[in-house]
Amino acid sequence: MDKAHPPTTFGVFKPVGHIVMAFHNEDDLHTAEDSLTHHGFSRHDIVSYTPEEMLAQTEHDIHQASPLASIGQDMNLIKAHRAFAQAGCSFLIVKAADEQHIQDAAEVARQTHAAAAQRYGRLIVEELISSPRNLNQVFESPDRGLDLDVPPHTTH
Repeated sequence: MDKAHPPTTFGVFKPVGHIVMAFHNEDDLHTAEDSLTHHGFSRHDIVSYTPEEMLAQTEHDIHQASPLASIGQDMNLIKAHRAFAQAGCSFLIVKAADEQHIQDAAEVARQTHAAAAQRYGRLIVEELISSPRNLNQVFESPDRGLDLDVPPHTTH
């Protein structure tokens, strides 16, 4: 994935075939990167975003979004990523080529204390780790809000 030209659908970030992980701190993010490479992921298949980079990406997406982005969960996920970035979270975008990669990445996300991990499919976005409050995924719409446990804002 190319950060300079991220994949979009209806004007918002949608990396189909990838997993988006949010981390509370850079240490966990770097531990996850190392663990992913030990599980056979190539460094070329892992892209990191600082909180500032993700915040800029989400703000751009919100302003460029087509009205169709609000029909499903695309816009809510962008808003969730923005909230995570505002709370100081860093992100990894990981190419997951097959079911084994998906399972390995989900296990890495759990072991490295990811705040969130979502697998982007063509038609659905799947939560790969449980939230601390065991929130269940629900039908998304802008009116229903987010079903992710977004951490409180922190300063760095």
